[in-house]
Order: sequence, then C-alpha cells, then structure tokens
Amino acid sequence: MKILIVHQHFNTPEKGGALRSYFLASALIEHGHEVVVITGHNQSEASTAFHNGILVHYLPVPYDNAFGFYKRIRAFLKFIVLACKTVVAQQEVGRCYAMSTPLTVGLVGIWLKWRRKVPFIFEVGDLWPEAPIQLGFIKNPILKFLLKRLEHFIYSQSSGVVALSVPMKKIIEQQVPGKKVSLLPNMADLDFFKPENKNEALERKFGVKDRFVMSYIGSIGFANGLEFMLDCARITERANLPVTFLFCGEGAVLDSLKETTKKLAIHDVVFVPFSNREGVREVMNVTDAVFISYRNKPVLETGSPNKYFDGLAAGKLIITNFNGWIKEDIESYQCGFVVDYYKPEYLVKQLQPYLEDKNVLLKAQENAFVLSKKYSRTKLGEEYVKMMTQ
Repeated sequence: MKILIVHQHFNTPEKGGALRSYFLASALIEHGHEVVVITGHNQSEASTAFHNGILVHYLPVPYDNAFGFYKRIRAFLKFIVLACKTVVAQQEVGRCYAMSTPLTVGLVGIWLKWRRKVPFIFEVGDLWPEAPIQLGFIKNPILKFLLKRLEHFIYSQSSGVVALSVPMKKIIEQQVPGKKVSLLPNMADLDFFKPENKNEALERKFGVKDRFVMSYIGSIGFANGLEFMLDCARITERANLPVTFLFCGEGAVLDSLKETTKKLAIHDVVFVPFSNREGVREVMNVTDAVFISYRNKPVLETGSPNKYFDGLAAGKLIITNFNGWIKEDIESYQCGFVVDYYKPEYLVKQLQPYLEDKNVLLKAQENAFVLSKKYSRTKLGEEYVKMMTQ
C-alpha cells in the first residue's frame, strides 16, 4: 500500500531531533509498503530525497524553535497551502497519516480526503489549542472558540485519531464520542540507546568527572519551565552536593536561560550545543538521571516527551517536576521520582539515597530499562503498521 505521512517537523537520525515520524515510516517500509512523507525545511526551494527507502518531499517553510507564537502560526499556514498542493498530486495513495503538532496539519488530511477520497488518521502530538491557551499565548475568547471548533472538526473528519498517552486518549474520546481513538505512545529505541558504563573521556569532555549528572535533553522552550532546574541547581550547590545539571538542546529561551545562569553565578550547570543522535548518546553516557521539566499546567501532564523514552532505553533514573501518567509510570516501576514544582528544595533529600548508595541508583536504572521494553520501537512499530493497514 502507498501511505502518505504529513508531518511538518520530520527528522532523520543524521539531522537529530524527534524521530517519531521517521520510526513510523521506517516500520511501514520494513513491511513492504511504499511511504511518501510531506514535510518542511529551512531552504528557499522545494526538494525531494530518499531516506531509508522513504521518499521525502521537503517544502520551503522555514521554522525554528526560537520562533515566537505568531511567527510559528505563519509558518503553519504556509505549510498547509504548500502541503495541500503537494498531496493532491500524489497518485494511488491508500491512506494518509497526518501528524500534529501543529493541529493545522489535519487540514491537509481533510483536503486529501475531499479531493481524492483518501481516508486519513490524525495523530495528536499535543492537545492543541488547549496547551497554548493554558500557557497564556491565546487569550482572545473568539479565537479560542474558533480553534476549539477547528480541533473538533479535524477529529470528526478523520477515520481515526491516535493519542500519545492514556489521559490524552480519554480527553479526545470525551470530545468526539464514538470516534475510534488509538493509543500509540512515543518509542524507546532499544537498538540505539543502551545502559552502559560511563566513558572517562566523555566525562572529561563535558567537565563532569566524578559528578552525579542530571541531564535535560530536548527543546528549551517556555513550556518547559527550565528556570525550575536552575533553582534546583542553586539548592544542590548550596548543599554541597556533587551534582551537575547538564542542558543539551535549543529553543526560544536558551539564551535567557544561559544569561540567568551567569547572573545568578550558578557553577554546577553545563550547556551543551544541540546535536544529532550520536551527540545525544554521548551526553546520555555521562548522565545518571534524566530530568523532564514542564510548567505547572494540567495539559502538559498529558504529553509524551521523547526524552523520557530515550532516558528509559539508556537505563537512567527519571526525575520530573509534574504529575500525570509519567509519574504513575516511574513510581510503579521504582525508577524515579517527582520533585514538587513549588518546593524544589525537597530535591536534596530525594537525591540523598542515590548519592549515598550506588546500588540504590543502579537498581532504579535497571528498573528504567525494564520499563523501556514496554515502549520498544519494534513493538510499537508493529502496532502502528497493523493499525494503518487493517
């Protein structure tokens, strides 16, 4: 079957970044299907390329994580126009898989459905527009109403919806009763990330020799509330704990985060430039605990952050500052803990067992790897192929 995947932010392992759409497309290729991806890139002209058997159409739609809210909206709208022209030119497409974010990608699926009678499945990466509403980016009541109607319209027009977490699935089912909503979390790539001993050369490279390293890897944006981690760093530094906070990523607030670190004279913080997967694996090697941070907004608890699954696959202690399904996950498998968003000082006491007894840390890390098998890329890839072809 020829399957069309529409995802504005498609990445490859060489480029780095989130690879969910690449993994899903690769799973289809491995089962003998033809896959065409429609995505954007930061070039001035459209182009095509093959990646692992996947035909990728790159549309000239510049996008950067540092973009402000309205600049992002303009990029989303431009992508819709160009993608609609591209998808209808595709011949003999059996099914379309439209992946948000942004929500507006669903309009491309609807256009293909109307013009070519091709059914589409819509994947909800984040609950949009609820996320920007709760974060305060969308305040106009008329705009809120229109965007919520758009969300409902896209869900209702799809042949099915895919949610990335259980709470997200429940919310969507309440919004569109009777609509088939499938659960397909993000994936742990057990072939790439593995539990391993620290490499001394890498420890020296990052300046973290003989330190307990707590790493944040991923988008450095407003929603992540990473000033919380700076508060934690100040607290552990004052307590003379051998802890280093390592940031690896890029985003809209990276510069301000660095400036705050310098202004507050926090020494136990290291910034590593955003890198491809090989670079992330190096960071993961020297990491003891992966930190997942979000602002204290209910909608963000429904997310499915890639860094969580990478951390599990690498066998790392998981630390978060929010409740929700990930909290239930790590507490059930005893592979991490939650720091109270309003009481970062509790981190000192929570870290003590892992700093004082290496066996306690190793046991939690082993448990994390056990949990990762639940989200195996191979296992979930099989589920995806079955869903797309049944």
